[in-house]
Formats: sequence, structure tokens, C-alpha cells
Amino acid sequence: MSGSGLEIRPAAACRYDVVALGEIMLRLDPGEGRIRNERSFRVWEGGGEYNVARGLRRCFGLRAAIVTAFVDNEIGRLLEDLVLAGGVDTSQIAWLPFDGTGRDVRNGLNFTERGFGVRGAVGVSDRAHTAAGRLAPGDVDWHDLFGAQGARWFHTGGIYAAISPNAPLVIAEAIEAARAHGVIVSYDLNYRPSLWRAHGGVDEARRVNRELVRQVDVVIGNEEDFTACLGLEIDGVDENLTQLDTEQFQTMIARAATTYPNLQIIATTLRAVHSATRNDWGAIAWSRTHGYAHATPRTNLEILDRVGGGDSFVAGLAYGLMELEDLALAVEYGAAHGALAMTTPGDTSAATLTKVEALANGAGARVQR
Repeated sequence: MSGSGLEIRPAAACRYDVVALGEIMLRLDPGEGRIRNERSFRVWEGGGEYNVARGLRRCFGLRAAIVTAFVDNEIGRLLEDLVLAGGVDTSQIAWLPFDGTGRDVRNGLNFTERGFGVRGAVGVSDRAHTAAGRLAPGDVDWHDLFGAQGARWFHTGGIYAAISPNAPLVIAEAIEAARAHGVIVSYDLNYRPSLWRAHGGVDEARRVNRELVRQVDVVIGNEEDFTACLGLEIDGVDENLTQLDTEQFQTMIARAATTYPNLQIIATTLRAVHSATRNDWGAIAWSRTHGYAHATPRTNLEILDRVGGGDSFVAGLAYGLMELEDLALAVEYGAAHGALAMTTPGDTSAATLTKVEALANGAGARVQR
């Protein structure tokens, strides 16, 4: 048992440090403009579960793979090229034939505005009938991946669970195999109302997520995630969450720990939104063996692009738990990585481990020459 309370497989026994399961979309970013009237868009790849794997590979230097599916056309190959640039292993990606129009199956798109000041960030998904949602139980040999090849950590979450009726079944199959081979399982609740709207809304989100969370070791979310996905209310939190009260969040975590005795680690980001470009930012993590750890709070953090900040927190947290075996360091690295990710455009982090370590240790933003 490590200092994190988790029994993590040795790296030498595994091909991968982390395997993620989720959908990767092509993100179209209008920069400082609005989707509705922009004429040029910058593109990159992104997806909640994938962003964690990419962060662990590019920032923290771990071996990462993604299990997903693409349609074999030019958009799919562009996504593959972007994933390759991020250093994530693509050998576990399934390729589905293109029908010529995308009527049957397609690659997902995500248009995202960063927001500024009083104008909040906006995300518009275009991801029905996507290849990743077509994955079904039996399509992936999870026992070979987690057993013969070997992985230390498996990450997935509520975004992928929401994209199709098949997805929760695939997640459950993957979790069962991961547990059979001693792989740590983390799950980011990541509630997205737009994804659940067409099939059951919040009631179905709770049914699916409650069932899956009963099988995982580490769960991550924010205040909306724990309420919407698990029905755990936080008493006394104002609707716009303009102030962070860690005692309220500790109460929520304690309820989750009691309701789900399988959970070994529970972590939540803390974000008070003053404007789209100015947030208070922090995090709490709890271990069943070591209790609570709090990240250094950052008030009035300036935000360039908030999308992916939570995913980068998860990457830093997982790195700290796997490599540093220390809950307090893990939550500090997660919060620092999330803060750095929100200073650059795109879903994923452009930070380095050196930068994360420096910020976690209190470094400022003085010019470097």
C-alpha cells in the first residue's frame, strides 16, 4: 500500500502507465470571436477522457494509450495526426468504414467559444452517430490490454457514458477487466446536460453513473457533477458559486465516501466564477487511508480558455498518485496543471513537468530570459 492508499502495479510489468476510454472530437475554435459569425476556425483534438491521457503523456512523460474509434476518412485521419502529435499510442483505435456522407457513422465535432468577461464560454457539440459511440461490448479485448499487455491506470468518465446506449456497457466491461488485473480505475463524472437531454436527462445520468461509480477506485468531479450524477446535494451553496466553502465540499465528499465504500480517492475541483476570465481556483482530495488534502487556493486566476482545466487537474492528480505516491502532492500537482492549462488555448495542456513543479512550489509569473 503506497502513500496514496492505492496498490499500483509496477511500471516494469506494464506496457502502459495509463489507458483512457472515450471519444475524441475535432474542436473548432473561433478564437476571440463568436461561433455564429466567425469565418475562420482553429482546430485541435479534444475529449474529456483523452485529455487526461494526453496530459499524462505530454506533460508528465508517462506511457499513454487511448481506446476510441474513428471513421476512416480525412477528418478521422486529421484526428489521428493530432493524437500522434500528442504522443498518445493510437494502436487501440478502431477504424470504421466511411459511408460517403456520414449518415450512418461519423467523427464528432465540437465548436467551443472561450468566453470573455461577462460572456461565458459556450460549447456546441455535433456528435450524434459517432464512431466512438458505436463501440459495443466484445469489440475490445480488455483482458489482453490490461492483462497480457498491462496497464497501471484506467481512466474513463461520464462524458463517454452519455454519448450512446452502448457506451455505459463498454465502460462496465472495461472496468470489470481492469479490476480483474489489478488496474486502478478512475472516473470523472463530467456531467454535460446537453449530452443526456435526448435520452433520459438527469434521471438517466444518475442511474448510469451511480452504477458505474460503485466499481471504481477514484472518482473526480465538481459540485454540479456530484449533485447531477450522484444526487449528492451541497447545502448552502449559492446558485452562481461565487465563493468557495471547503467545509461544504468536505461534507459532500464524506457523503460520497459513505455511499460508495469502494471509493479509495475522491477529488473535486473548486471554482468560483467571477467572470469568464477571472475565477478562483482550488481543489480538495480525500483518501480513505489518509484523509483530506487541499491544494493551494488561487484567487482571481486569469483564464484564457477554461476548457480542459478539470481534465488537466485529473492528469496531475493521477501522476501524483502513481509516481509520487503522496495525496497532498497529487492534489497540488493537479491544481497547478489545471491552472496552467487554462492559460493556453485548446482542450489540452501545453505545460511541462518543470512548470507544474514550479507552480506547485509557489513560483510566480515573472518573465523568464
